[in-house]
Amino acid sequence: MQFNGYGFLFLFLPVVVLLYWVAPRGIPRLLLLIVASCVFYGLWDWRYVPLLLGTTLVDWAAGEALTRMKGPRRRKLLLAGAIAVNLALLAYFKYRGFFFAQTNGLLRLLGAGEPLPALRVFLPIGISFYTFAAISYAVDVYRGTIRPAKTVIHYLAWATLFPYLTAGPIIRYGHVGEQLEQAQQRFRISLIGSGLFFVCMGLAKKVLVADVMATYVNQLFAHHAHLGLWSGWAAALGYTLQLYFDFSGYSDMAVGVALMIGLRFPQNFDSPYKAVNPSDFWRRWHMSLSSWLRDYLFIPLGGSRGTTFATVRNLLITFLLAGLWHGPAWTFVFWGLLWGVFQSVHVLARKYEFTPSWVWLNRALTFLAAVVAWVFFRATSMRSAADVLAAMAGLKGVSGAGRLPVAPVLAGFILGGLLWVNLLPNSWQVKLEPKMRYALVLGVLLGAALLALSQPSPFLYFQF
Repeated sequence: MQFNGYGFLFLFLPVVVLLYWVAPRGIPRLLLLIVASCVFYGLWDWRYVPLLLGTTLVDWAAGEALTRMKGPRRRKLLLAGAIAVNLALLAYFKYRGFFFAQTNGLLRLLGAGEPLPALRVFLPIGISFYTFAAISYAVDVYRGTIRPAKTVIHYLAWATLFPYLTAGPIIRYGHVGEQLEQAQQRFRISLIGSGLFFVCMGLAKKVLVADVMATYVNQLFAHHAHLGLWSGWAAALGYTLQLYFDFSGYSDMAVGVALMIGLRFPQNFDSPYKAVNPSDFWRRWHMSLSSWLRDYLFIPLGGSRGTTFATVRNLLITFLLAGLWHGPAWTFVFWGLLWGVFQSVHVLARKYEFTPSWVWLNRALTFLAAVVAWVFFRATSMRSAADVLAAMAGLKGVSGAGRLPVAPVLAGFILGGLLWVNLLPNSWQVKLEPKMRYALVLGVLLGAALLALSQPSPFLYFQF
């Protein structure tokens, strides 16, 4: 089931919201959320519901044991074991095919007999998100930064929470645990109004902007060998904006759906294309992932507490693993490494006072770095990424070998999108007021999005 589908918008969501508010407060509401979330996930593939429950319950059991265990060595071993189980399951389902493909390539290169059998494993949707969320629970309990869940019911209500389950953001127990444990909130129409605002904004971003741009962007990337200067930049800028409106649209909808059941999620996007340096970009883009990487990877590695060399090393390791988290492909690995290089260059430039003093130049350079990085993120191979970048550099002429024109629709969306992300406030910055003009604008957006929703396409981050 997808957020941008008629079944979710007109059946599942209204029924769950209604039942939630009429159910007795406390445990009954949490049980309702668990059942609804399992149905939501199971409608995609029921076979992986036990995997979802089993994976997350490992960390609940670890948290319970950690609260009773006294010896620091034993506690560390227990935490390491819980993390190892999570990562092993993630590696099996997400990276097994990649490992076999690379091993087979090496064996063929060495002429060492028959290649290994290609065993295909269907990727459970959302496994990267709920695995990272579950790991954060065990680590936070170990560190003592959160109290363990009151009961397994409270834990499962968070671990399976359908608003974020399939494509993020990465919601930690500390974000909503206390809200779930209270579960005493009374119904307020303002919660529905605020939720509808975020749902409408997110749906409009996805259906009216991202999906329209996707048609043209996909065509350009499919013909990467024939791009020219204009079409190369159109492909890169088009995807840069398509991804933003697609994923920020999903994040808005997740926030809105959660508000309708009285839960407040943290912000996941804060106008990232207004960033003035690579560090600022990652404080604004996919904030739940970047904060997770900071708290559970970069800082434990040593963060920026040591020498400049150590800081650069820690940044490269963190972003290399961030790239691999996104998918089993060399393009993702290189994308992560590239962001690690960007971050490292910024650290060195700041240390030796080489950073420009003009804000507009810093923003332009940061945005250009993001555009270049997104080419690798979108490309299906390193070769196709190289073709797009060569076209952007003018190495293939203005028109390109295939004379691919830039559709006026795409050009208009790129221009409008650039103005939007640079000049307009984001969804969290809009001051909501119960006025007719706001209701009319949201009504128009929702009506247009629903009319365009004949064939809903998956959100881009579903693949992760």
